[in-house]
Amino acid sequence: MFDMEPITVLLADDNLIAREGIRALLAIDPAVRVVAVAADRDELVRAAFELRPQVVVTDIRMPPTFQDDGIAGAKEVRRRHPGTGVVVLSQFDDPEYAIALLADGAAGFAYLLKDQVGDSDRLSRAIREVAAGGSMLDPQIVATMLSPVTRRGELTAEQEELLADVAAGRPVKAIAAARGGTPEAVNGEIEEIFLRLAEGASAGRRGALRRLRLLHTALLRREEQGETLSRLLPSGLAEKLRTDTGAATGRTERLDVTVLISDVRGYSTIAEYTDPAVLAGQLNAHRREMNAAILGHGGTVMQYVGDAVMAVFGAPFARPDHALAACRAASAMHDRQASLDNAWAGDGLEPFGLGIGVCSGPVAAALLGSEERLEYTLVGDTVNLAQRLGDLARPAGMTVISDATAAALRGHREFDVWEMPARTVKGRTTPVRPFQLRPPDLGGSSLASGPTDFPRLVECAPPVDAPVGDSLVVGTVDAPAGLAVRPVVGAGARVSGRGRRWWPARGRSDVRARDE
Repeated sequence: MFDMEPITVLLADDNLIAREGIRALLAIDPAVRVVAVAADRDELVRAAFELRPQVVVTDIRMPPTFQDDGIAGAKEVRRRHPGTGVVVLSQFDDPEYAIALLADGAAGFAYLLKDQVGDSDRLSRAIREVAAGGSMLDPQIVATMLSPVTRRGELTAEQEELLADVAAGRPVKAIAAARGGTPEAVNGEIEEIFLRLAEGASAGRRGALRRLRLLHTALLRREEQGETLSRLLPSGLAEKLRTDTGAATGRTERLDVTVLISDVRGYSTIAEYTDPAVLAGQLNAHRREMNAAILGHGGTVMQYVGDAVMAVFGAPFARPDHALAACRAASAMHDRQASLDNAWAGDGLEPFGLGIGVCSGPVAAALLGSEERLEYTLVGDTVNLAQRLGDLARPAGMTVISDATAAALRGHREFDVWEMPARTVKGRTTPVRPFQLRPPDLGGSSLASGPTDFPRLVECAPPVDAPVGDSLVVGTVDAPAGLAVRPVVGAGARVSGRGRRWWPARGRSDVRARDE
């Protein structure tokens, strides 16, 4: 049966009692598994390279120097394996250690005080956070970072309140909404605080200012990357927000794009008979693979709605080949899901058969919502039609594209497009001209080169709307050498072979062979 794999952890601490106590604490959490322990920096680095844990939990002061060997070892692991999360446990509430840890960026790092890790599930939460690329600071460290400034009395009460909000990690947009202002105004006030502190600061104040700048920058970076908004903004949109200030103010852009919407066929029935926890694991794996296929071809994942995935190509940055990129992504999505289905079959899990709709055309694009939460949104008939085309993508394994998308593929031999009968779809008064997207037709037969060349796959499948008696589908050729075999089998699961994609259609269940 399918289960979510626990987060693998490497635990490093030279104090045996502390190390075993932390290991016992983590053993309570079924979502975390300690795979190894280390007593010094060299052991930490060596074990991390051999075992590739998802998260390293380490003390600061360890052999050989008993200085910051834990942080140094963790950073060495991160240089070799950038995706490794790091949780630093310390008995020191001096912010300098936290600053040393976060100097290269906050993502994937957490800093906790040892005497606080037993509180509730703080350590487990930190492990989950860094494993997902997030970050976490012990609240006492935040308070210590803030106190050198507030004790000086150099700021007004309102400025101290603003500084406390920033240090606590509250998003600038939320601060602006609460104060009845704009994010730009709040950023200006923060800069004013920095300038006031810098004008006549003593050495101690300069140290506090440096720490606060670091904390502010780390928090803003998290927000720009989409972690505090909704984790829906890919790197392309985050870059646009950094370089185009007007994009965050609700400005609308008219763009020519291609919208892709996928849907799992029979998902409601699968959900009816599958344990919810298991189904959640399947859905998470499905989304991960779909996301990789879309991003791998330059797309932007717009949203997940249940089993559906919506993506756009050509936004937020325009690109002339958006239609071709979307079709390549659709093909990759089918391939990745087929691999998942094969893995699930061994656990007795239901496959996720995909239907994908692809539509090219104009849209209006903007960041819409409230000051506290914005979403990148596309508006227009192109989006609606992509969904309706997806409804036509039956049986599972099909991709149906619009006539505009088909026109954009002319001249590209990577795909064949087969025109389907005109349809009237929900929400439209005039019929649409859908096309089925397919790999190039191979002509329907294949000559075997010898006994070692079997089984081979050939494709001889016309469009799914062809008469049943004439519709042929992919099958396995298993015949003596010297025979060309034309398989004619019933519609079934989509399969792959010899680096090519093979697509199913309806048909008869017989096999014909003839001497070539």
